[in-house]
Amino acid sequence: MAIRQHTLPTPYTVGPVHCYSAELAGELVLFDTGPPTAAAREGLAGAVDLRRVRHVFVTHCHVDHYGLLDWLGTDTEAQLWIPARDAQRLYRHQEWLERLGELLAAVGFGPDFIDPFRRNFDDGEILPPFPREPQVIEESDVPQRLGLEILPCPGHSQSDLVYCGEDWAVTGDVLLRGIFQAPLLDVDLVGGGRFRNYDAYCASLTNLALLRGRRVLPGHREEIEGVDAGILFYVGKLLERAGRLRDLEEENLPRLVEMLFGDTLTKPFHIFIKASEIIFMHDFLQDPRRLREALEAIDLFTPVAVAYRNATA
Repeated sequence: MAIRQHTLPTPYTVGPVHCYSAELAGELVLFDTGPPTAAAREGLAGAVDLRRVRHVFVTHCHVDHYGLLDWLGTDTEAQLWIPARDAQRLYRHQEWLERLGELLAAVGFGPDFIDPFRRNFDDGEILPPFPREPQVIEESDVPQRLGLEILPCPGHSQSDLVYCGEDWAVTGDVLLRGIFQAPLLDVDLVGGGRFRNYDAYCASLTNLALLRGRRVLPGHREEIEGVDAGILFYVGKLLERAGRLRDLEEENLPRLVEMLFGDTLTKPFHIFIKASEIIFMHDFLQDPRRLREALEAIDLFTPVAVAYRNATA
């Protein structure tokens, strides 16, 4: 069974995004959709016979991966599937936005930042419309019927899912070549409080290691050489950037972002991305042993041992 890659343009700094299609159990399945732009819509329609698509599975609900889902729900007969945690955010949107604002206030941002930042999530630019009644992936046996194995691998986001076929895995943004996708500050609507991306990533390493031997189909850029290469790149960047933060004494997060990036960041969402990355690094520095133990469990600590010592010494 062949799986096809479809590369679509995005207006974002991450560059083009990959979607994938495959015939599973006699049904045409699409993984991810691309962003909510006319160019992506035209590209997807030209690459895939959308009249035949029966299922659309989303790896995680970031704009470049689910942005065309609402359009597909209107213009095709496909069933639309999103992760359970993204469904929570959909159905509890206002609560989520309010609590996200509270998280930003707790780390030092004021109303002059929080108010325009929250408006970004209501203007469709960052959070485009969801279809009315998407299906929740984890609540159905349809993936199993299609021969798919679903592996939860949160860390990049709280909802990241990997879709595994016989010898391949569609991995979204959890395994990329040459891109460190900083996990975003987010509300944990299931457990309460802040979602702990660092803890989730460490726990996800066990599932990522299960992908060894499969062809990794990433959300961006070219394919990686293998699972270990993807993990080691990500961890290497984490250790490098955390090491730079370790000796900085500034505790106010907005001032720290300004100290590190100056006036190069002007849009609230770009500032939010960097603030989220700093929080992720701080979580690591507060509990580095968690990452070491996770890497030791999958036999990948030795290649980063020196970098780990340098970052945590």
